Amino acid sequence: MRQRQRQARGGLAWPRRCPLFDEPFSLVGYVLSVLACYLTLVGVAATRTPVTVGGVTLFAGLMCCGALCVEATRRLGQPSGVWRDLLSAWWLPAAFLLPPFYALIAPAVLGLLIYVRVRRGPVYRRVFSTAALGLAGAGASELFRLLAPSAAPQGQAAGWLNYPGPNAWLLRPQQAAVAVACAVAFAVLNTCLVAIAAWLANPDARLASMLWDRERMLLDLTETCVGILVTIACALSALLLAVALPPVILLQRSLLHSQLKAQARTDPKTGVLNAGAWQSETALAIARAQRRREPLAVLLADVDHFKRVNDTHGHLTGDAVLKTLAAEMRQQVRESDLVGRFGGEEFVILLTGATAEEACQVAERVRQGVGMVKVLTHDTIVGVTVSIGVATLGTHGADLFELLAAADIALYRAKNTGRDRVCLYDPSDATPKTRRL
Repeated sequence: MRQRQRQARGGLAWPRRCPLFDEPFSLVGYVLSVLACYLTLVGVAATRTPVTVGGVTLFAGLMCCGALCVEATRRLGQPSGVWRDLLSAWWLPAAFLLPPFYALIAPAVLGLLIYVRVRRGPVYRRVFSTAALGLAGAGASELFRLLAPSAAPQGQAAGWLNYPGPNAWLLRPQQAAVAVACAVAFAVLNTCLVAIAAWLANPDARLASMLWDRERMLLDLTETCVGILVTIACALSALLLAVALPPVILLQRSLLHSQLKAQARTDPKTGVLNAGAWQSETALAIARAQRRREPLAVLLADVDHFKRVNDTHGHLTGDAVLKTLAAEMRQQVRESDLVGRFGGEEFVILLTGATAEEACQVAERVRQGVGMVKVLTHDTIVGVTVSIGVATLGTHGADLFELLAAADIALYRAKNTGRDRVCLYDPSDATPKTRRL
């Protein structure tokens, strides 16, 4: 029988240590290795890159546009955790139109601005993000020069408003295709560097889901397209940056707004839907199932003796348990099913297209999966169980309120008959003595 464990983060006993050293040692070593590689490449590239008026002017123009994007979206706020932006629209032109040194330092310039003006999180995370973007940009820049040497700038003198290199590649479809391929390579390399760090921080998570999903692919495609368009504009004339800036700002604001909206629907401790978002989406799913005459079920799960976990191990351990259980529940159901936190230690799951028998099978699978999850603290291993009540649409209720009431009564029976079990709603249980208030 498999056993999932969440490793505790052991730190070094320094009186004033960096938060990085509270992370697993594998992650510390990886982050320091990436930073060392980045700084080494910056030093080498700085000694080999000639300074030209055109190159410095174009780089300054790109950074000013990036800074304006940051300032224009700053008042919207930033989503917590990992968030996406369109600042690569200004890094890709630096990678393709300028020497690799500029691609290395471009994320550092805008990253410092974001840290000072937008969000002051852990410094090591911002530095690592800068290093990952810089390495990805330098890699894309070198790959572009290798595959399309005639398109790369040769460091010749240029006017203040002209791109310091040949723009004949814009008229050659094969070289434009090379630029697109290099932009994709930039996205892939950056994603891999960040995903490996995320996986080392949480080895229980699936690396494949961190590397790519449908939403991330769409965002990467959008970033690539916008970056290529800005690159073409810069190659024609730096003045066209003024034309490219407004639509990029608009796209950036729309992207941040959608991420903030998604965050407002999510429970911050567990990452699943909060109660309001779950009820709203479930009500729509119930109406759709009734129109199509399709089966549907609701599971109401409650962690057994959760108060003992908080009282014995502390609330931080309790939060870690809830987060781990939420992740386990999401793994045990389909993507079309909805998992939400109903409050405290209660979770709700909507199973679309599930009969009573199928819902009980899924509930039993969730119960067994939760029982195998262990959370490793500094001094002990914490494991919990769940009791689950099941109710189906039509048989046990005609709307969300009735389904939740039926599942709640079934959950009460599961608690009363020994806990750590699954119970299907039985109308005979619906008496005043068995209702949970």
